Amino acid sequence: MMSTEKPETTEKLEIKPENETEAAKQWYVIHTYAGYEKRVQTNLERRVESMDMKDKIFRILVPTEKEITSKGGQRKTVEKKVFPGYVLVEMIMDDDSWYVVRNTPGVTGFVGPGSKPTPLTEKEVNLIMRQMGLGAEGIPRIDFDLKQVVRVISGPFKNFEGTVEEINREKGTVKVHVSMFGRETPVELEFHQVEKF
Repeated sequence: MMSTEKPETTEKLEIKPENETEAAKQWYVIHTYAGYEKRVQTNLERRVESMDMKDKIFRILVPTEKEITSKGGQRKTVEKKVFPGYVLVEMIMDDDSWYVVRNTPGVTGFVGPGSKPTPLTEKEVNLIMRQMGLGAEGIPRIDFDLKQVVRVISGPFKNFEGTVEEINREKGTVKVHVSMFGRETPVELEFHQVEKF
């Protein structure tokens, strides 16, 4: 028995919302070449402007977070990519907006099963935004754990060794028990004042 169905064309992705309320803007994830995230963001912003897609493509974000590192007693804040190789796009998905994003130089595709882009849930978006520290300083990352032995590298307790007993990420401090005069003494220090032993 011969099928009467027409073969599918791959020129354009058919994305049609069932009703207008489903056409609301949502966040989608696009995959890029590694290291090209910022370039893709810039290229896509230019395409949105030049192709007059501001009413369908709203925000383009490269998820990053602030990380505080300490080297030689110097505290430094660096920006680190949360999801290398991925960019977030807030858009109303239809054939035109899909085409503009998908054909941006550096974009390898949308995240989703097959060729169907899948929007992020509100919970996922909120988690990523919090992780990026939007509207806040960002939560510092540290590279030591509870009960780990560390050395104090600055301040009045310089060159003392101790054990990490408490980590306060919000304040950017650690409580370290150091041995003074044969006794364990708790000392609160900033992240940049200690290093792994």
